Amino acid sequence: MDSRRCPVAVETAAPGGTTNAYLLGTDPAVLVDPAARTDDLDELVGARNVEHVVVTHTHPDHVGAAAAYADRTDAALWAHRAHVDRFRRSVGRDPDRLLWPRTTISIGDGSGATDVVTVLDAPGHSSDHVALVVGDGGPIVCGDCAMAEGSVVVGAPDGDMRAYMTTLRRFRATDPPELLPGHGPVIQQPRATLERLLEHRNRRERSVLAAVDSGAETLPGILETAYDKDLTGVRGMARATVRAHLEKLAVEGRLEWDGERARASNSA
Repeated sequence: MDSRRCPVAVETAAPGGTTNAYLLGTDPAVLVDPAARTDDLDELVGARNVEHVVVTHTHPDHVGAAAAYADRTDAALWAHRAHVDRFRRSVGRDPDRLLWPRTTISIGDGSGATDVVTVLDAPGHSSDHVALVVGDGGPIVCGDCAMAEGSVVVGAPDGDMRAYMTTLRRFRATDPPELLPGHGPVIQQPRATLERLLEHRNRRERSVLAAVDSGAETLPGILETAYDKDLTGVRGMARATVRAHLEKLAVEGRLEWDGERARASNSA
């Protein structure tokens, strides 16, 4: 089944300055994550019978033109059933239909053959994040769960590190042929990328634990101890990520964290 990636320039701090919109199928087709209207995306949309518009999550660099393309194509605009208010605030209008994990949406190839896109729950980067499986065992449109290079921001309070790592493990178990990310090129070796991202998070977790064990208690102190690189321009994201790691480690009983101060767990 045909799928097309269209990088769209965005004004937010998206990696590489673009967000990938995807057209899945031709007639009917699903448009995923239209961040903004562009000539290239207009051309792709115009060549297909777009009947559905879906966003992987409601961060600004993924939803900017969702309502515009839904109106232009008279397509159904979908939102996560558990996050309708958040969707309304981000997109600026009510959804037409609601999705849930295992929801299926039909796509076609223009010749009468049909397939389905299946919704997967994929929280972590954000609480409302979903992914889309194309066909039976096909590629996964993974939004901001993974990137071919670099790491994904999982920042508290909305980001949940425990949920994020579970999502990565579920993708790894599914073993898709490709991951279609929200930013950057198609991931041709999903298992290796997922292993890299999991190991990155495990390394950061170990550095946060070591920082607390060494006596660091506050977020600024833990941040300075846990990171061994220049954080100019990314300090806010790094701080939110460390907080997400602390929350995960506290839930697991591996340290104590009250939202202000951390200390090594007596049971660790």
